[in-house]
Amino acid sequence: MKKLASIALGAICLFAGGAIAKDDAVTLPKTLVWTSFDTGSLGYNQSIAVGKALEDAYGISLRVLPASTDLSRIAPAREGRVPFALAGSDAFYAFEGVLSYATPDLGPQKLTAVILAGADNGVAMGVADNQDINSIADLKGKKVGWVVSSPSLQSNVRAFLAFGGLTVDDVELVDQPSYGGAWQAFTNGQIDAMTAVTSGSGVLEQAAASPQGLKWLALPFSDTEGWNRLQAVNPHFGQRKATVGIDIDAEHPLECAGVPYPALITYTASPDLVYNVTKAIDLQAPVYSKMQSGTSGWAAKSEVFDWVVPFNDAAIRYYKEVGLWSEEDQKHNDDLVARAKVLQEAWAKMDGERGDDFAEKWMKVRADMLEAAGFPAYFR
Repeated sequence: MKKLASIALGAICLFAGGAIAKDDAVTLPKTLVWTSFDTGSLGYNQSIAVGKALEDAYGISLRVLPASTDLSRIAPAREGRVPFALAGSDAFYAFEGVLSYATPDLGPQKLTAVILAGADNGVAMGVADNQDINSIADLKGKKVGWVVSSPSLQSNVRAFLAFGGLTVDDVELVDQPSYGGAWQAFTNGQIDAMTAVTSGSGVLEQAAASPQGLKWLALPFSDTEGWNRLQAVNPHFGQRKATVGIDIDAEHPLECAGVPYPALITYTASPDLVYNVTKAIDLQAPVYSKMQSGTSGWAAKSEVFDWVVPFNDAAIRYYKEVGLWSEEDQKHNDDLVARAKVLQEAWAKMDGERGDDFAEKWMKVRADMLEAAGFPAYFR
């Protein structure tokens, strides 16, 4: 709670209309704030690189505020205490109102995307190189990191296990306090496997240099049944041939999963702020992409426009200006906006509902109304 309080204080100058940094192309507040994943994570490291480029170009200060759980990372943006939050799969779960959002106090979130970074990395299961683990099925009986209070990371574990025909009952789940904590446990030999974005962050580099080493388990595209099982758990995961990451390159690619990462999302940021942040991040791409591996995905030309959460109208305005937003992109986004409307209408039917069976009732109402409107329910 102290950390969240400090976030709120740190954002005061932003919302109080503090000093403004201007040049011919961009207008930004002197202090910009967004929440991020743990210190040392890929999302945090990329944020620092982007922030340094913005600072050098526009004389602003970007405060990157790490949080160890999905809810604590998104909550400040939802409550209007900061304009932006960095997210991953949790943006999808929040938008849909599932997992930890299937509660009376949360539900489907009215969030929009500013950045959905594409990349040449992927999402994969990393395992100890000094053990005989060569496929997902080989994880049976092994110790797998389980980050408490992070349904998105937990869902990733479930999805990867499902690819190999396993469930969480087939492995030994080892509770961890955070993503960074899980990879520290891996480095110390306390767990055998953990999911991650493949490209280099400090925790992955430490794991690779540890006595047990690090290797990635492939998710072969030819395994149709495996992919069907994986996407039944994580429908927002697509196939990606990663060419960037620890021991991965163009000559040694990895068939794995892919999602936009990081996702920069907002609830309440003004259209002017969203537009200028989108523009500034794109204009400085040649600078920050040289500082940190994978940050080139933040550039407008690398955005993933056809994912599972809608883009903010002010961000779309910029993408149209630079000729990257197509009629197909607009149709896809319009469908997501329509889906969001159905989700909110379904949520309104839950007004006054409480009790231990709340999530079960909500998921049924949600699925029934989505399917009646012609949308897939997912998570049914």
